[in-house]
Amino acid sequence: MRIEREESLLLIIDVQEKLVPAIDDFGAMLKNAILLMAAAGRLSVPMLLSEQYPQGLGHTVSELRTLYANSGGQVFEKSCFSCSEEPGFLPKLAECGRKQIVLIGIEAHVCVLQTALGLQAAGYCPFVVADAVSSRTPANRALGLARARDEGAAIVSAEMVFFEWLHHSGTDEFRELSKLLR
Repeated sequence: MRIEREESLLLIIDVQEKLVPAIDDFGAMLKNAILLMAAAGRLSVPMLLSEQYPQGLGHTVSELRTLYANSGGQVFEKSCFSCSEEPGFLPKLAECGRKQIVLIGIEAHVCVLQTALGLQAAGYCPFVVADAVSSRTPANRALGLARARDEGAAIVSAEMVFFEWLHHSGTDEFRELSKLLR
């Protein structure tokens, strides 16, 4: 199934200040998250952002918080690991009218995985962006991605999403956004 920007929503999961120091290869994950958030903003792909217990784990890192604030979205606070199990989340998602949910964030084997499973059970099509998710250890990241794939979620890369949202190169959108790949 092709990722269509008109059917997509970008879900940014728990990229919070106090979690980040323990996350494996966070710099690469952050770069790809910024790419997708910038593209979503330019291409009118709606975004939702969650924070797991922000009183204890802090808020979303500033680079992503700024991009999200520019979209006008509200932060969804949660205590459940899965966004989809948090009261109020699925109705908020339904308001957007999008069925393809592109997931980025941390941790791949906990909140991202459980959200993907919950979204799939609720009738959504989750796309987990392998190079825009991470965990504290590479092994847990790999296991989270493998399980998500085994359970039916699509595992994709940031560039796969980026280029599928754009469709072709002959547009002003492509010329503007392709600069983000350098």
